Amino acid sequence: MHLSTLLAHHARYRPQATAVVFDDQRLDYRTFSARVDRVAWALLNLGIGKGERVATLLPNTLELLELYWACARCGAVIVPLSPLLTGSGLAGLINDAGAVCLVTQKNLLPVVDAVIGELPTLGTSRVLLVDADIPPWGSYPQQVAAAPDGPPPDAGVAADDLFNIMYTSGTTGLPKGIMHSHRIRASYALLLGPAWRMTPESVVLHTGAIVFNGAFVTLMPAFHLGATYILQRQFDARSMLATIAREKVSHIMVVPAQIIALLDSPDFDPAGLQSLHMILSLGAPLTQARKDQLNALLPGRFHELYGLTEGFLTILDKTDAVRKSGSVGCPPVFSEVRIVDEGGHDLPPGEAGEIVGRGPFVMQGYWNQPELTAQTVREGWIFSGDIGYLDAEGYLYLVDRKKDMIDSGGVKVYPRDIEDIASRHPDIAEVAVFGVPHETWGETPLAAVVLKVGAGSLCAPGNPLRGQVTATELRDWINERVAARYQRVREVVILDAFPRNAAGKTLKRELREPYWAGRTTKI
Repeated sequence: MHLSTLLAHHARYRPQATAVVFDDQRLDYRTFSARVDRVAWALLNLGIGKGERVATLLPNTLELLELYWACARCGAVIVPLSPLLTGSGLAGLINDAGAVCLVTQKNLLPVVDAVIGELPTLGTSRVLLVDADIPPWGSYPQQVAAAPDGPPPDAGVAADDLFNIMYTSGTTGLPKGIMHSHRIRASYALLLGPAWRMTPESVVLHTGAIVFNGAFVTLMPAFHLGATYILQRQFDARSMLATIAREKVSHIMVVPAQIIALLDSPDFDPAGLQSLHMILSLGAPLTQARKDQLNALLPGRFHELYGLTEGFLTILDKTDAVRKSGSVGCPPVFSEVRIVDEGGHDLPPGEAGEIVGRGPFVMQGYWNQPELTAQTVREGWIFSGDIGYLDAEGYLYLVDRKKDMIDSGGVKVYPRDIEDIASRHPDIAEVAVFGVPHETWGETPLAAVVLKVGAGSLCAPGNPLRGQVTATELRDWINERVAARYQRVREVVILDAFPRNAAGKTLKRELREPYWAGRTTKI
């Protein structure tokens, strides 16, 4: 149940099977495993020992993927950081992790240089650049080239040794370092591969940031089974659609914003996507209208995952995607879910409360935060802070994130209910609803939207080219269709794009902040 010898197994028994495709490089398992060995040696030659933290500040690169497996091999702990971090945010996480090495690239060096004096555990020689040789900084290619061939010494890695520290995206305040052991990541591989019907012959495409924990739900089972893993530098709808058709991709994982971009792309053609066996949506709720569209165009493929990096998840299987389309599925084997009230007592089916769960994915805890760990994990159960309910068959329905709930005059308003209505408007590509201040009610809903290209006005019958739909028209359309008066939005704001983190999640906190400047609000 540890990962240090996983690649070596495939290198011995399936050496010529394609392991990784990145840009124009196609590496078989023998070649990729040998590269990982050299990177592990390079870390050892830098004096990095078992349990020491190696941070990365990289977008999707082959080097980042190599480092994941090289750290596993030599017993170091990988700490992948978002390349969007800057200044005190970056310095704070490196110092919090106590990282003794940082691997980055040339265009991000100014960000590192600006804070290097605040990083006591790092020296310039242990800041390695993957794409440049700029003394006094270290050179990743030189370190790897100087490393010996062959496997490094056995690091004595055990199942419960720490594999990674994943920092939360920071959408709700200071990021927390979530600890996953080798055993936990092996559980991702062993339990999620069957859930996705993945085999050694599968072709798995990933276009989102692999510093995002959601990437591991397909990455781990792919390498466990010896499948082909295609990594792209970044998400681009046209490129992704072309790659699926060309490489006969069988499995993809995407966040809702990416699903919307794929469906709305002029290149979207179901005929070219018939190789897909699985389309997995995670990271945020996908609106019902988009689920219905995807299930109609590519039936029998859609899965949805609700989960926390802290280590609990549910899966809506493709066989239930239509029958239970409003739910986020049920827990996988060896996992359990409950709905509890504020006192921690179980609630009956149909009654909304806090979602709590447990299973083999539960984190070891928050790095250096035992009190916060004790608040979140109680007797093995993760208290999610999310609100949902179970139906009579035990399937979970997500009502909303607790932190996103709007308290309007004492009435609980759930943004997701309004977002599901708004998303049905033919001119709206994306919608995010959040609370803004109101003199009488405390707060009231506001809808930010991104329009589809060429959106036309519904208020011009017979003349859809009259012009772009207005915010007032959208507000009235939404308010005519919501179920209750308190769900009516105060206004609609039309934006060119939403702010997002490295995982592609919409940052509601950034959308909401300008309206609450100088006031007290939920974080």
